[in-house]
Amino acid sequence: MSQDEKRIGVVLMNLGGPTADYAVRPFLYNLFRDEDIIKLGGGRFQDFFANIISKFRAPAVQEDYEEINGCPRGCMGNKHCLNRKNSIVSTCCSPINSLTEKQRRGLEKHFKKLMPDHFVKVYTCMRYWLPFAETTMEDMVEDSITHAVMVPLYPQFSWTTTGSSFRDWETKREDKFGEHTPWKEFHVKNYHLDEDYLAAMNDRIDEALAGMEEETRRKTHFIFSAHGTPLLEVKSGDPYTSEINQTMEAIMERRGYDYDYWLGYQSKVGPQKWTQPNTAELVERHIEYGIKNFLMIPIAFVTDHIETLYELGVELAEDLEEEGYEYENITVMPGINDHPRYIQALANQVLDKMDHELDVESGANSESEKVSA
Repeated sequence: MSQDEKRIGVVLMNLGGPTADYAVRPFLYNLFRDEDIIKLGGGRFQDFFANIISKFRAPAVQEDYEEINGCPRGCMGNKHCLNRKNSIVSTCCSPINSLTEKQRRGLEKHFKKLMPDHFVKVYTCMRYWLPFAETTMEDMVEDSITHAVMVPLYPQFSWTTTGSSFRDWETKREDKFGEHTPWKEFHVKNYHLDEDYLAAMNDRIDEALAGMEEETRRKTHFIFSAHGTPLLEVKSGDPYTSEINQTMEAIMERRGYDYDYWLGYQSKVGPQKWTQPNTAELVERHIEYGIKNFLMIPIAFVTDHIETLYELGVELAEDLEEEGYEYENITVMPGINDHPRYIQALANQVLDKMDHELDVESGANSESEKVSA
């Protein structure tokens, strides 16, 4: 097959988020219905649990999304967003939708610049809200894609995130095409030590530090915060927590270990025991020891959404104040989102998977090939 006949589709896989108030409950239902996250055996009992928990949690979660509404001036999400189609300005849209779209556009623009003689289209596939796998596949068929690279927006592999997205994709693909998939498919498992990804993280850390007063900066301690995972997953061999630690150490090594740092886990859901220590409790413990200046670093989140903007940016401070903890400064590092070095990291992974299909250099160490901010 000649280069001209190859039509490459890059699928960015993310968890998604509700786009309006009516979408909060079904989004939560889809989340809790996922057996890779909440292991209740599937079937009717899992469905019953997902229905009940989503019903009771939806009102409070809706308020949280309204506080961090990601599209206050109109839809900035993907072309399948109903707000975009109906010209609706939502007051309850997760920022993950518009920010993932920025990542998609940034990567597609990067490939057009890097590979002008190749057809490369970048798509979005969300796990728990629009667009779902079936819709993305329909777009790819319409574009006559011949080679597809699945790229999770989760640098560290976990069966509860990347694994769940891959399983859902494969199930829907088999339902739709059987054994005759229209494209040759490649999967990116992880990229937690990609140099461009690590550089993007350190750039964001430096930006956050630069916004502090010198005295505050001097007294600041780093709290890396990752999404928690059930201990059952860790014991069964899930590499997520190990890769989180590897990423954290790689970041600090490149900084010359210039600040004291710790790791916590957040966002526990369901009845199972999850990874510890809890991020909020870790901050409380530090305050009790007299440390009162923190830079919160979302290490497992490449796109700002409810875990970073609300849980860390709003809820953490409110809870500390309600419980009487006194601190001087808590700064939350912005997500790397569409940082140029992160876009380059994603491109690195695609080109690595397509190495034997294309004669193109990734340009991972070439400043001239990096997209502009």
